[in-house]
Order: sequence, then structure tokens, then C-alpha cells
Amino acid sequence: MNTTQQRIIIFDTTLRDGEQCPGATLNIEEKLTIAKQLARLGVDIIEAGFAFASPGDFEAVTKIAQLVGTENGPVICSLARARQEDIQSAAKAIKPAAKGRIHTFIATSDIHLKYKLKKTKSEVLAIAEEW
Repeated sequence: MNTTQQRIIIFDTTLRDGEQCPGATLNIEEKLTIAKQLARLGVDIIEAGFAFASPGDFEAVTKIAQLVGTENGPVICSLARARQEDIQSAAKAIKPAAKGRIHTFIATSDIHLKYKLKKTKSEVLAIAEEW
């Protein structure tokens, strides 16, 4: 008999992804209120925003890291592209959290590679590993 326990981890993207819906905007206090409720619900990881995207997003991520990212609270996460300035901004914004995480991404579709990044798949993989 296998006695290994399995655990489901809830990674909530409401505060970052939710704002990408047409007509959806949240101010810092609204994001903080939602983050507090997500923490009360027991969400394990809150993706609080994309810190590099704007000064407002940076401030919201920082405030959530300070006020919700307590020792017994959820992991506070910031989204970042695989770019040095994005990652540095995310790291600075989540620094006040007891438990922080940076969620990085890089576009890898053939269209993105050819027209946006102007790089090969091998070059993009090397960039991703570097950052």
C-alpha cells in the first residue's frame, strides 16, 4: 500500500490574469482586499501582479507582500518575463513577503520566435536558463 500523501496546491492568478479581461480594472486597495480574502480561503500562492508592468502594479505587489505575505500566509508571487529588469522588479516587489516566488515566462511559439524575439528556439532556451 502506498502511504504517500498527495496535496493539491492552489495557485491563484486572479489579481494578475483577472485584469486582462475586457473592462476589468482594480486599484491597489481592491487588490489588497481580494488578496486578504484569498489568504483567508487558504490559497497557497497568490500571483499578486506583474511588478514590471507599471508603477501601480509594482506598488500593489509590494503592499500585498507586506500585508498578506506573512509567515503563516500564502506565498506571494509576481509575474516576470525572462528579462533581467522584469526579474529584478519582481524580486524587489515581493521582498517584504515571508515567502516569495517569481513566475517567469518567455514566448516560444514559432510566430513569437521569428517576429517578436527574432531568435531560434536554442537561443531562447539559453536565455531562459541564464535568467
